[in-house]
Amino acid sequence: MNKRYDTKRIRDSKIRHNETCEKGKKEDRLHAKKAVVLLSGGLDSTTALAIANEQGYEIYALSFDYGQRHIKELKCARAIAKHYHVAEHKILKIDLSAIGGSALTDKKIKVPTGRNLKKISKEIPITYVPARNTILLSFALSWAEVIGADAIFIGANALDYSGYPDCRPEFYKAFEEVARLGTKRGIEGKTIKLEYPLINMTKAEIIKEGIRLGVPYELTWSCYKGGKYACGKCDSCLLRLKGFREAGSRDRIAYKPEK
Repeated sequence: MNKRYDTKRIRDSKIRHNETCEKGKKEDRLHAKKAVVLLSGGLDSTTALAIANEQGYEIYALSFDYGQRHIKELKCARAIAKHYHVAEHKILKIDLSAIGGSALTDKKIKVPTGRNLKKISKEIPITYVPARNTILLSFALSWAEVIGADAIFIGANALDYSGYPDCRPEFYKAFEEVARLGTKRGIEGKTIKLEYPLINMTKAEIIKEGIRLGVPYELTWSCYKGGKYACGKCDSCLLRLKGFREAGSRDRIAYKPEK
């Protein structure tokens, strides 16, 4: 047999095989159910992403640089998106620091530390960013409509919600109605579902679910301060540490050493 001909035939066969595989992948992506996942880089949003992934959604992760002092969470969001091989990861810049009104967006306002855990859930803290989830969900809804996504996932929970009004079930039910009434998809009867799977879970329950799903919690960031290490004293750190403690698991991120 002519070796040159045989080599060419094998090469052509491999090319056809690769083209067929690529075509198959494109068709799979075309018919896959899609979800936009709001990914902050934190524990809750990463767990929500893992749940969407387990349910078979093709993931379109959406993160925001909104002028938050804990910008380190975006580095974590990139690492998490890479870990899960998401279809696409967008990071949008919106300057909520120009509006202010929160310790997360105004560096003149101090982040509270060492608060009593019972007190945390009974009042709206200064770390609340005015209407943040409404704003972020609006961007997610816009992208979901463009790509033909079936759902939007957000990692909000109402039991350990730090007093935030936009982390309550009634808020998300109302936003679902906004999506139905205020989009082309909605009025055509192709509703984009808002999924908030962690809403009735404690932080410990969320962590246990994440461990079951193999969530790489060492890649996540929760601290409201933008330091090299998590402070261990802000509301978010306290709730995270309490969650790991009650889940009987060790938190693998680095915390600031005690002096």
